[in-house]
Amino acid sequence: MGVFDELILPNGSSIPNRIAKAAMEENMADGDQAPSEKLMRLYQAWADGGAGLIISGNVMVDSRAMTGPGGVVLEDDSQLEKFQRWARIGRSRGAQFWLQINHPGRQMQANLGQRTWAPSAIALDMGKLSKHFKTPHAMTPEVIDDVIRRFARTARLGERAGFTGVEIHAAHGYLLSQFLSPLTNQRTDEWGGSLANRARLLLEIVEAVRAEVSPQFTVAVKLNSADFQRGGFSAEDAAQVVQLLNGRGVDLVELSGGSYEVPAMQGEARDGRTLAREAYFLEFARDIRKVAQMPVMVTGGIRRLPVAEQVIDSGVDMVGIGTALAIDPYLPRDWRLGKDSAPQLPPITWKNKALASLANMAVVKFQLRKLSLAKATHPEVSPWLALIVQQLANALRTRQYRRWMAQRMR
Repeated sequence: MGVFDELILPNGSSIPNRIAKAAMEENMADGDQAPSEKLMRLYQAWADGGAGLIISGNVMVDSRAMTGPGGVVLEDDSQLEKFQRWARIGRSRGAQFWLQINHPGRQMQANLGQRTWAPSAIALDMGKLSKHFKTPHAMTPEVIDDVIRRFARTARLGERAGFTGVEIHAAHGYLLSQFLSPLTNQRTDEWGGSLANRARLLLEIVEAVRAEVSPQFTVAVKLNSADFQRGGFSAEDAAQVVQLLNGRGVDLVELSGGSYEVPAMQGEARDGRTLAREAYFLEFARDIRKVAQMPVMVTGGIRRLPVAEQVIDSGVDMVGIGTALAIDPYLPRDWRLGKDSAPQLPPITWKNKALASLANMAVVKFQLRKLSLAKATHPEVSPWLALIVQQLANALRTRQYRRWMAQRMR
């Protein structure tokens, strides 16, 4: 198999090549928390760029639970026409287009003014940055049931809008990842304790989503290969969760890693493990592939065609690319034309790892903002400038979101 070969999913649908535009959070919603004109332009660039699969940034299943200000929300049909246009743009060159659907759990900024829920009342540990996040409330059975229904409803609305699938986000320290980790899930009921209980919420959401959408609509899961914290969700746990997902109508599993506390998706770990400079999670993906009955995709650090080919040659089915496609959205097209493109950002080597992680995300979002304005990207931008621009934008979007929520409450 090669990078530009077709992939047939278990549901019978096809992806024209093995390159996916992995999810990156854009924070580009309009005033109604729906897809904006800037977001449309950004996704047109990726559609034109030649990836076989496009996965959206976070689409929230609950307007009260946001990964950040400016996030897109799909919880009812009030803005469905905008989502329909977004779907048409993403699919305009033949790619599949999936919505990544998500709930932040405790990884929600306190200044958004909403009640924070998580499996257990355990606060984020991000040093001085911890103050920006509330200690969450432990979820009640009623809140858990509501979350399950919301994931299913968002998936159903996504299919109505014309997307070809959804990816359920159970990685990067968000709510479903919090349930999976023994560090953040210390419940003693049927939702905690054993791995089978910690995986129960993910499995019930998968089953609820599958029951709400058509058989040909893709249902994928994004899973941490590990969370890279001692005593946390391990590679062995990930393999067992994939085995639990087998036979439940999951069409693909994407492997990544890390959380806000440990941004392994940027090449950082806290458990003593050294991650490769490219294809961070390939080693884990090879092991998962041995037990997975569905295709497996690996995301994290991939920016060169030889590395992408190495991933496919190893038996992994798809290559997810994020940052490199934020710099050059036409990378798949260039590779197909024989160009030796390998876009990358200069490394940020600040001593404060949490701040460096925020700066790295800000630099990526700086590129996305350029693309959304139909301008050339600027990978050499100062991390401090990108961070300042991002913080100013977040402040404006936070006020916009709080006004929007206040109007809805009235």
